[in-house]
Amino acid sequence: MDIAVTGASGLIGSALTKRLGASGHRVLRLVRRDPLGSDEAGWRPQEGYVDSESLEGIGAVVHLAGAGVGERRWSADRKQLILHSRAAGTELLATTLAQLGRPPDSFLSGSAIGYYGDRGDAVLDEASAPGNDFLAEVCAAWERATSAARDAGVAVTLLRSGIVLSRNGGALRRQLPFFRWGLGGRIGSGRQWQSWISLDDEVRAIEHLLDAAVEGPVNLTAPNPVTNSEFTKALGRVLHRPTSITPKFALKLLYGSELTEALVGVSQRVAPRALQRSGFRFLHPEIEPALRHLLNRPAD
Repeated sequence: MDIAVTGASGLIGSALTKRLGASGHRVLRLVRRDPLGSDEAGWRPQEGYVDSESLEGIGAVVHLAGAGVGERRWSADRKQLILHSRAAGTELLATTLAQLGRPPDSFLSGSAIGYYGDRGDAVLDEASAPGNDFLAEVCAAWERATSAARDAGVAVTLLRSGIVLSRNGGALRRQLPFFRWGLGGRIGSGRQWQSWISLDDEVRAIEHLLDAAVEGPVNLTAPNPVTNSEFTKALGRVLHRPTSITPKFALKLLYGSELTEALVGVSQRVAPRALQRSGFRFLHPEIEPALRHLLNRPAD
């Protein structure tokens, strides 16, 4: 299948394009710079431009692009960039696909479990209501922006990703130095739920959904979420390091209060019910074996 991918240079996108290529698919990377070869096409969402000719007859589009949520402190301008890069970029792409003479069969568009907001111990599935904080509003706008493609008959899948674990990027990479130094610890009470997925399972799930034809929201999370305290203890065991408590005020000094609460203060206990109903089988359903695999730390 010919598959176009945005965000192909990111943590998920680079792993996905590698896997798709190994599976025999032809990958077309949508890039914001000048294309360097036949496997790339231009798109500049800030200018409202997509090379639509390159998308004619494409089999599927996987849209993963967007400004990083946790890369720097949130200011009013940064929050506007996070929202605009997702909603406006997705709307541009969806509208372009809807206007093609030969649109793709499917459009897999990124989203996140931030859609659900802070929900305590409640078990959340794809039918659960949205939250009301900033990230929930971003995710809701992000998902609404796909409507033009759906109205044109393209099958739209909304990829509500959890915390994607990889030693090469994301939350785990940022945490590893502190845990290796014996400075890692639970955040606050540690009772907040963390819904995670290994990078391996994230890209396997996206590839699976290209064939499974599941429309609507799909939670990309492992079937066994853990509390922050459970995650902390598991990572400490894997690294053979002690764990304690990470003061939240220290994180707020680094990232600001709002971003700190959004990343480590909210509780989201998410179930991947749509993904499991579609027949997907996880390689890493449990947190400690997943961490051992990701960090190449076999069980003692």
